[in-house]
Amino acid sequence: MRSQLLTAVREGSLAPGAKLPTVRRLADQLGIAVNTVARAYRLLEDDGIVETFGRRGSFIANQGDAIQQQLQSAATQYARKAASLGVSAKDAEKAVIAALRAELS
Repeated sequence: MRSQLLTAVREGSLAPGAKLPTVRRLADQLGIAVNTVARAYRLLEDDGIVETFGRRGSFIANQGDAIQQQLQSAATQYARKAASLGVSAKDAEKAVIAALRAELS
């Protein structure tokens, strides 16, 4: 489900500002658990793809420019990898700073 929403955003069929169905409505439409949809929405929020405004609902976020999108995506992937390795935030920061210095100097 998450990948389907990402594809729709990339292809432009879900434009920035488009309102998404409620978690319950989408779960009913897809025949899946409410928690599955809620988790997908949370992950999409973490990625900056979806914004949720309480009772107003969830919307496709304004994505900004392409370079910023790619940078944020890479940062999110790095953070997830560091977390899966059990690395502390401080050690992950040190590693990325060292890599940036090596690449951008």
